[in-house]
Amino acid sequence: MSLTLRTSDHASDSATVTLVVPDARRRRRRSRTSSISRPGRPSVLVTVVKWVVILVAIVLALLPVLYMVGMSFKSPDDILSTRILPSRLAFENWVGAFENWPILTYLRNSLGAALVAVLVSLVVSIPANYAMARLRAGGKQTLGLIVSAYVAPPIVAIIPLFVLVRTAGLMDSVIGLAIVEGLLLTPVAVWLLDGFFRAIPFEVDEAAQIDGCGPLRTLWAVILPLTAPGIVAVSIIVFILAYNDFLIPLLLTQSIDSQTLPVGIALMQGGREVMFGQMAAASLAGLIPIYLLALFLQKWLVGGLTQGSVK
Repeated sequence: MSLTLRTSDHASDSATVTLVVPDARRRRRRSRTSSISRPGRPSVLVTVVKWVVILVAIVLALLPVLYMVGMSFKSPDDILSTRILPSRLAFENWVGAFENWPILTYLRNSLGAALVAVLVSLVVSIPANYAMARLRAGGKQTLGLIVSAYVAPPIVAIIPLFVLVRTAGLMDSVIGLAIVEGLLLTPVAVWLLDGFFRAIPFEVDEAAQIDGCGPLRTLWAVILPLTAPGIVAVSIIVFILAYNDFLIPLLLTQSIDSQTLPVGIALMQGGREVMFGQMAAASLAGLIPIYLLALFLQKWLVGGLTQGSVK
């Protein structure tokens, strides 16, 4: 900033003196802006605490899997002696699990039942969510009533469920098991999809109506593409729940051709001993599809859950 001073004399011309004064306010503003745009680095203590928390979380998440890996390579003597590391690598646990038990058949049944259960739950839950969230059908208490059906433990419905499935001729079949699993998990899918459907502005529906779209075409051409990440995330969750279920497959399946992996693992018992090593090997074989599914669809899962939490 410049300041101009004029000195004058009665007889002589006026003289001009220019003084340059720094603008203190401007300098303070620049320093403040630079300090905001360039935040300081976190302290060493904060960085160390952050990495310690991350490492502890990773260890706690991987500890059960590492324990099963160690048990799958332990001999019966090592398992009974509670040794942390095996004295030798017992590869016979893996060989015996696949030779003595139809692990691949169990895996096929589990994957098929889980996939069909996902399709059944989505076919029911997507139109239901569209009717409740977009068309405002059923009132405000409908969602709570649907979710309340999942709150009760499944053990209370075992006898009527068994009678219904047997009457329908779906006992001891993968398709019957998948349909029952999908219908039982429909309240979960409805509850999880509600946030995704309500997050879409209603102006989208109004624009579709102006273009001449009816409710079904609006759902298929407009709403479903916008909620695709959420549908994928909900599908993964329903798939895992159906894949890991034990009670319903134990009730509705009786033969090897329809039994799932959790039921098959529970049957791995010898005449006088429980084959813990083979059970651990079979459990790890069953974990592989879930880990691969989560690995390849991780972006969809995280993006879908994040999108559903923002309205």
